[in-house]
Amino acid sequence: MKNRLICLLFVLFPVVAFADEEPGHSSHGSAFDSGMRRKPWLIPGVGDAPFPITSKNKEVQQWFNQGNALLHSFWFEEAERSFRWCLKLDPNCAMAYWGLAHCGFTWFSLGAPTYDDKDFGRYKTFLREAVKRSSKASPHEQMYIAALQASVAKGGSETMTAKMKEIAKKYPDDNEAKALEALYGIGKTPPAENEKLIQEVLAKNPMHPGALHASIHNWDDGESVKAIKACELYGKAAPGIGHALHMPGHIYSKIGMWNEAAISMDSATRTELKYMNDRLALPFETWNYPHNRNYLCYIQEQLGMAAASEKGARDMMAAPRDPELNSLEKGGRIVMEGMAALVRNSIKFEKWDQILAPNFIKWDDKIEPLNGLRAFAETMALTGKGKLSEARARLKTLKELDAKASAQDPTAKPGDQSVESEVAEGFLLLKEGKADEAQRSFVRAEVQELENRKGGKYANDPPFQAWPVARILGDHYRAKGFNSAAIGFYEKSLKVEPNDGFSLSGMAQAYAANGDQVNASHYAGRLAYVWSHADPNLRWMDEVRKLGLNMTPIAETPAVERVYDPTSLASFGPGNWVPFAAPKLDVLNINGKPVHLEDYRGKNIVLVFFLGEACVHCVGQLNSINNKMKEFEDQNTVVLGVCSASPKSLKDSVKLTPVKIKFLSDTNHENARNFSSYDDFEEIELHSTILIDKQGKVRWKRTGGDPFMNIDFLLKELACINQG
Repeated sequence: MKNRLICLLFVLFPVVAFADEEPGHSSHGSAFDSGMRRKPWLIPGVGDAPFPITSKNKEVQQWFNQGNALLHSFWFEEAERSFRWCLKLDPNCAMAYWGLAHCGFTWFSLGAPTYDDKDFGRYKTFLREAVKRSSKASPHEQMYIAALQASVAKGGSETMTAKMKEIAKKYPDDNEAKALEALYGIGKTPPAENEKLIQEVLAKNPMHPGALHASIHNWDDGESVKAIKACELYGKAAPGIGHALHMPGHIYSKIGMWNEAAISMDSATRTELKYMNDRLALPFETWNYPHNRNYLCYIQEQLGMAAASEKGARDMMAAPRDPELNSLEKGGRIVMEGMAALVRNSIKFEKWDQILAPNFIKWDDKIEPLNGLRAFAETMALTGKGKLSEARARLKTLKELDAKASAQDPTAKPGDQSVESEVAEGFLLLKEGKADEAQRSFVRAEVQELENRKGGKYANDPPFQAWPVARILGDHYRAKGFNSAAIGFYEKSLKVEPNDGFSLSGMAQAYAANGDQVNASHYAGRLAYVWSHADPNLRWMDEVRKLGLNMTPIAETPAVERVYDPTSLASFGPGNWVPFAAPKLDVLNINGKPVHLEDYRGKNIVLVFFLGEACVHCVGQLNSINNKMKEFEDQNTVVLGVCSASPKSLKDSVKLTPVKIKFLSDTNHENARNFSSYDDFEEIELHSTILIDKQGKVRWKRTGGDPFMNIDFLLKELACINQG
């Protein structure tokens, strides 16, 4: 009887988390204090994956369908926005909470060793709320909620796969269960068996975004050529999602279709950038963008487009950073991906002077993961410049860092050195005239690389390494005159990176040295095709041209591909990140006079949206800024404080009068909405701090339930902006 009464109370009075009392915080608890807080819009081109659910509000279905389609393409942030709007329309929608939980317990994270509260606390809350409301859902939906609950509790993706199989068995027409079963079965179910399930989904919906996406991942680490059909369709199924344009590039790069890979990654990068500019999102707020751009950098390298690759890497390094979300200390993704791309490019194209130039690469010795990369790059550069004693000293540092890493790795063998250490030492030994010792070092490096690949330790998505070690061995043997051995190693390299221009160049030269003009011309032709739009004066191309071979381009790819032309992709969006124009500001000053951003053109602006004098934290932030007003003025910066109070209230405020900030009135929240400083779900103001440069471009921002208090960071960012 007691349990029945408790259930009845839940039905009549749904359990809601205790409200946060702080202004700007969600009334539904801290789980809603982060994430998207502006209302969604119907995004064109996200794909069709209908998922019928129970709701008292008919409009909920279209937003749930959109959220579900976005989940299929791993656009978790925007999926969350759609699911949150479902709750705005129907606060008791159990499946909306399921969708929110699924935005955190994803294919990437389900089955993690621990679900700590810092990263997963809000998603645990969403799942609990879904479970609480499951009695209001249909038996079919209850199985989905129970499946996610069981998968989080134990078993991870294997449990999810089994539970989706149960749902599909009970509801044979449920395409969504089969699509999720296939996704979570990747790596557990044999690929051929998994593909059969994917084809069942596609038989009912040939453009199902989740099934096409799953097919690409299903073959990503195996027989990649089998995913070509899915690659051709996925971008067409969801052309409005950057990740749907991105994923085919994984496959194309692994089967040597570098032009198609570049088209894929460039289109994805531009689509992400257009979205970011339209929605006021900065690079550190969008995980897909740096992954796209680093991958495109790698593919451009493979096409011989060294300058374009370097430009992308440097743009990532120059993008705004966040002291919490994107610092080097915390492994901010855009910084790390930009650093990886810049170093890989510099080593691959032997830019030794650039590597050694002060500030060309923004190293920071306090960041331990980068110290080994720096020691390797500088050892290579010093060796390339013939500064052998300095190179030997840097190599010593690299080996010490290796030893430290090995001591912390229980799988490491005594005396093991990294691939980078062995390669760097091999090049140095060559310069020192110790060819046999160098060869042994290169061989050890190749053996270690192969072990790393087998053990899943080798980053190949894209690779951080400049080249497969087999290519280095090919170059080594060719330099010694052992051309047949060189050809064997180049062939091994081409299995790892099909149609790699550097290996094709080596093959052409080795065959020519062996007197085999037919094969030499064949590989020269393949190089001419892959590097048909390469930068001029690349050594590897020039060396082949000097041989006087027939270099008619030969396309040797698993399927016909288009030619990569970046200018033809302009309609997708910009090619590299640049600061976007600030939205319109139309407010009144304390005297009731109109104020616009254009009034301050030529000055930097710190634009602060605050919640009025009643917010103690807001007043604290404004006072902290005021205490350093002279420093802001020295940075040619004006500070504007905007809130919904009337001009007269701002003018008469006793708390605000001592603060020497230009206060502005936005009584109807129109400007707050323009700058994403308003929560449409709960119809409350948010705290925002936004840096706008002298040209009216947004250079940094932070929005949320709390005001930004790191005033020194703002001053440092302004100094960087002023320095260009």
